[in-house]
Amino acid sequence: MEQREKECLLTCVDAGLGYENKAILEHFDFRVHSGEYVCVVGENGSGKSTLIRTLLGLIKPVSGRVELAGELHGEAIGYLPQQTQVQKHFPASVMEVVLSGFQSRMKSRPFHNRTEKKEALRNLGRLEIADLKNKCYGDLSGGQQQRVLLARALCATEQLLVLDEPVTGLDPTAAASLYDNLDKLHEEGVAIIMVTHDIANAVRHADYILHIGEGDYFYGSVETYLDSEYSRMFEG
Repeated sequence: MEQREKECLLTCVDAGLGYENKAILEHFDFRVHSGEYVCVVGENGSGKSTLIRTLLGLIKPVSGRVELAGELHGEAIGYLPQQTQVQKHFPASVMEVVLSGFQSRMKSRPFHNRTEKKEALRNLGRLEIADLKNKCYGDLSGGQQQRVLLARALCATEQLLVLDEPVTGLDPTAAASLYDNLDKLHEEGVAIIMVTHDIANAVRHADYILHIGEGDYFYGSVETYLDSEYSRMFEG
């Protein structure tokens, strides 16, 4: 599909990203279209977390504009945060965790409806873990837990996933499996924005790289990124 035919899901125009009217990154221009796979890289403290919080609507840009298309809003973005130790031992069934992805659309309704339960099962099936639906989330391996959280994120949206260091703490086999799942979703037309320190896999799987430096940034195709000075910052 040509890019001009794709819907623009997210737009940052001359945005200043930061907190308390102090910008970490200024004059930031960034667009993500439907079906695109973007990896966000950069050193710790460069502003990656600030970017994610801004895209999710948790904080406002210091200046400029950050806009989401149509029906998209912070709660309608599928978000997979970094896991904490408490989350890893969460005492709920897999199905309960995945169904919690529908929370924003339930409003005052106390129970999940048949459509939501069917969609939750479909998303578990897409990630090849439907057989785990009745298992306790806390009893699963790290790789299985990440796939459960990915299924949960898919219940929030079919358009845009935002992932924050999803392979951190996973063994190589589990990480490879998660990348395979993300590739499959990418092929299905889901747009992905993933923060990662895994540069080797970022350039292997993504369409575009957003590299945030100290007060500046690069955004372009993987091929252009590999020819840039930014990519050499990670050579060692």
